Amino acid sequence: MLDTQTRPQPVDTTYRRPIHWRCQHATHAGAVRKLNEDAVFACADQNHWAVADGMGGHEVGDLASREIVQGLAQLHLPEALAESVERVEDCLQGVNQGLQNYARMELDGATIGSTLVHLMIRGRIGVVLWAGDSRLYRFRNGALTQLSRDHSQVEDMVAMGLINREQARVHQCSNVITRAVGVEEHLQLDMRLFDVRLGDLFLLCSDGLHGVIETETIARIMADRDPDLCAQALIDVALRAGAPDNVSVVVIKGEPGRVDSSNGRQCAQWER
Repeated sequence: MLDTQTRPQPVDTTYRRPIHWRCQHATHAGAVRKLNEDAVFACADQNHWAVADGMGGHEVGDLASREIVQGLAQLHLPEALAESVERVEDCLQGVNQGLQNYARMELDGATIGSTLVHLMIRGRIGVVLWAGDSRLYRFRNGALTQLSRDHSQVEDMVAMGLINREQARVHQCSNVITRAVGVEEHLQLDMRLFDVRLGDLFLLCSDGLHGVIETETIARIMADRDPDLCAQALIDVALRAGAPDNVSVVVIKGEPGRVDSSNGRQCAQWER
């Protein structure tokens, strides 16, 4: 008989199936404004996405949002979550400083800025970084959940119990934000980590969407579960609602990837 200490042990060939993230994005100047100061970013190879909303009341907001997405596009992110987050933060701090310098030299110190929401996924963990009122939603099991919290005056008032959600939607200060990239000498970003699952849908959007469409309507559209259809439908509904601001969306869906069982390596190819 073989000694139990030398008996060959079974090899674990069970691999956790990877998630492939399929996305679609769209942006529109809206029904009123001629200039689109929003910018969207999508990098499927490195699983990170962003929406930046140049502030309409400030000088050259389109430059601010464009600088953000161009900075993100130059990044090469590793698989390690912590290191990737650090590189994104460093990038955004650099953009923030660049906008500050530009405002001092070219705009006589006038404010230039942009809101930002950035999503990154590593394995079964997602992390959102944001400044301002561009939002991240997750649609799971038929429920839509807001994962970011607006940096806005009315959101602070709601948190303090001064007004309710319905009052916040029509409040005269509803467009006053308290954080943005480029506004302060040192950029303050909020961050939240959360789990991700196969079948999850994520929506990144500017306030041009959530400012005119009720959450229930967004959830109804996301229930279609196809990124291409959802992205276009969200833009269309915002335009039908009058779209006084630019509208931008990125819709991402977690679909089953393929495991190469011959060597245990995970392949990012999507199986149809």
